Amino acid sequence: MAQAINESIKRQLAKPQVWFCKYFPVRIRNVGEDAIKAHNLVWAFKDAKEEATERVARMTAGYLVCQYGDKVKDMTFICVPASSEEKNESRYKHFCQRVSELCGIANGFSFVHVSGERPALHEHRHGKTPVMVDTVTFDAGLINGKTICVFDDVISTGQSYGMFADRLERLGAKVVGGVFLSRTHYRYKKEN
Repeated sequence: MAQAINESIKRQLAKPQVWFCKYFPVRIRNVGEDAIKAHNLVWAFKDAKEEATERVARMTAGYLVCQYGDKVKDMTFICVPASSEEKNESRYKHFCQRVSELCGIANGFSFVHVSGERPALHEHRHGKTPVMVDTVTFDAGLINGKTICVFDDVISTGQSYGMFADRLERLGAKVVGGVFLSRTHYRYKKEN
């Protein structure tokens, strides 16, 4: 049964989104070399491998400059947090810093805090709504009034991105859209 998406999430999903590669879960068999390379990049990024972090930071900064031009300098870059404080710090702290250095966008890494550990938002499957667990807190004073671009490593249904962006807007931010390393796909067709 299809799950209804609430209106606030629909508003977020209607905003511009870009992803750099297609991600095929491991259970999808018989994929080509292009899909294997994308999968390896996603996991190297998730594991905070230096080369992958730099590569994704350059792709992200390049897109932001192309999309927003000089306006990028008046914006803030914030990532949907990882499932634990340790993972969030290792995956996103240096990445946010590099994106900021490369394109001039403000680094909003310190605006969102993760304490403890929670199930990864993508682990809520089979019609269950992901939950933004109370282990994620926001520095509302720093978020209010900011124009924000949200980043996440993988977008599947868009629920976790939509919920996160909606929370930022409820704190007084204006979210312009989302940038994703990859989008989950379930049917493989070789890229030309």
